[in-house]
Amino acid sequence: MKIGIPRETRPGETRVATTPEIVKKLLGLGFQVQVEAGAGAAAHYLDADYAAAGAKLVGRDQVFLSDLLLKVRRPTKEEIQAMRPNSLYIGPIESCGEDAGIAALRNKNIQVLAVERIPRISRAQSMDVLSSQSNIAGYRAVIEAAAHYGRFFPMMMTSAGSAKPARLIVLGAGVAGLQAIATARRLGAEVSAYDVRPETREQIESLGAKAIQLDIGENGTGEGGYAKELSEAAQAKQQAALAEVLAQAHILIATAQIPCRPAPVLITEAVVRRMRPGSVIVDLAAANGGNCPLTEPDQVVVKEGVILVGYTNFPAKMPSDASAFYANNLFQLLKILVEPSEAGPVLKALDQDEITKAMRVGS
Repeated sequence: MKIGIPRETRPGETRVATTPEIVKKLLGLGFQVQVEAGAGAAAHYLDADYAAAGAKLVGRDQVFLSDLLLKVRRPTKEEIQAMRPNSLYIGPIESCGEDAGIAALRNKNIQVLAVERIPRISRAQSMDVLSSQSNIAGYRAVIEAAAHYGRFFPMMMTSAGSAKPARLIVLGAGVAGLQAIATARRLGAEVSAYDVRPETREQIESLGAKAIQLDIGENGTGEGGYAKELSEAAQAKQQAALAEVLAQAHILIATAQIPCRPAPVLITEAVVRRMRPGSVIVDLAAANGGNCPLTEPDQVVVKEGVILVGYTNFPAKMPSDASAFYANNLFQLLKILVEPSEAGPVLKALDQDEITKAMRVGS
C-alpha cells in the first residue's frame, strides 16, 4: 500500500504531513511512502533526508495517485481531481456539513477520515491532532504577544529602573489556553484566566494562574469537553462582567471557540478603548469571527492604540515541531487502521473501530 505525502499549497501553510523519522516507522509497518519533492522544505525537512529514510521522491501528479493520501490541510478542487478513485484520504476536512468538496470526494469513491473528528477518548489521545496543534498555537500566541508588547513580561529591577510585571489574561482554558497560561507564567507575567466551564478552575490554578469567576446564570460545558454556545442573555452578562477586568489587562490571549459556530465575542470595542495604549490582544479565534470584533484575520493592526494580532495559523509559524507532532498523530492512527499480511498492510473496515468510525465523512 502506497502512502502519498504532497506539498501543501495553501497560502501561509508551512507544515508537512510526515517527517523522515516517521517515514522509517511507516516502512516498518509495511507501507511504501511517496513524498512529493520539496514537500518538507518549508518545515526544514530536506528531500535528501526523506530519501535516506526510505521514501521515494516523486512528482506532484504521481503523489496524488497513492492508495492513501495524508495532508495537513483540506484538499483543493484541483487536488481532489488529481486523487486516485477508490483511495483513502486522511487529513482535515475543515467543514461542518456537506459541501462541494465532500461531494467531489464521494463521487470518486474516496473514503475520508477527518482528523478533526478524532473522538476525545483516552485511547485516541496519541492521535489527537487538534490537541497537538492547539498546544503549539497556545505557546506561539504568547511568543507573538511578547514580541509585539513594548514592555517586559516579568518584573525587572535594574540600576536603570524597575518594571512591573505584565498583567495577562487568557480567555478560554482548553488546550491552547492552558499552554498559553503555562508559557506566560514561564515568562514571568501576572496571569489570570477565564472559561465558561466551571471544571477548568482547578486546571487554571494548577498552572499558577488566577481563575476569574463570573456568575452568568449558565454552565458553559458542552459535549466532548468543549464549551457550548451561551444564550444571548448569558452572553450579555458575560461581556458586562468581563469588561472591567479585561480593560485593566496589558495582554489578552483569546482562545474561546465553539465547534461549528462563530466565535463568542468576549472583548468588546468598548473594552479595547479602555485598554492602555500599547496593550496587545492575540485573537486565536480570528478565523471564526474573532473573540474581539476589531480583529482582522491574518493581520496585525492597531486600533484605539491597542495592537491586535489576528494570525489564523499559529502552528505554521513553528513548522518543524508542528509537522513532527502531526506526523506522529497520523502514525498512531495508521497503527490501528491496518493489519499486517504477507503482501503488506491491509486496511481494516473503517467502521470496525470507534475512532475511525467517528472520523468518517460523507458515508
